[in-house]
Amino acid sequence: MTSPAATMPSTLTSAAGSTVSSTASTSSSSAGTLAGNFQTFLTLLTTQLQNQNPLDPLDTNQFTQQLVQFAQVEQQLKSNDQLASLVSLQKTTQATQALSFVGATAAVDGSTANFNGTSATWNLNAAKDTAATITITDSIGQTAYTGSYTLDQGNASFVWDGKGTDGRQWPAGNYKMMVTAKDSDGKDVAVSTEIQGVVDSVDLTANPPLLSIGGQTYTMDQIKRVVR
Repeated sequence: MTSPAATMPSTLTSAAGSTVSSTASTSSSSAGTLAGNFQTFLTLLTTQLQNQNPLDPLDTNQFTQQLVQFAQVEQQLKSNDQLASLVSLQKTTQATQALSFVGATAAVDGSTANFNGTSATWNLNAAKDTAATITITDSIGQTAYTGSYTLDQGNASFVWDGKGTDGRQWPAGNYKMMVTAKDSDGKDVAVSTEIQGVVDSVDLTANPPLLSIGGQTYTMDQIKRVVR
């Protein structure tokens, strides 16, 4: 990655490498219903055996069917208990994984990065070698910085130091990047953007847990890369 003007305030460098809650609720409700039916079934079966007519005892086939039903209900109850245990284990695993991200620098899909007063970082991915114009705007749409760059095919990191095109220092806050690019034939080239920042906290009360990066929240499946 090269910049056409060495005095540009930003740097562009090539990258060297790179609903369980509802289920739990439903399972609990089903287990309670089955448990109630199970006890009712046992009561009815016992009463039926105690009060059958000795001269006309319970039909063997009928009795066998009831025993089969008894076994099926018991099996379903055990399955529900196991499912509840798996859901609980999954929640614990998610929480442990989420906590491991705290303090790490992570990259997620997006175009809005947080400028902390020192720098803001975006990761770019170009489908082919291209000439690109990068524009950075603040939260109300004002253009803070614009510049032309040559992007090589693949990944690159763009670090903005907060200085505008006119040299003015912009305040800390969230800034959005827009990239327009064309190849040597003048055809548009797609350039995807990712934001990069430190995971400063995790909300474990959310399901799944939410990671906070630069004041914005993301789920773990949105994380593309982690840099320790």
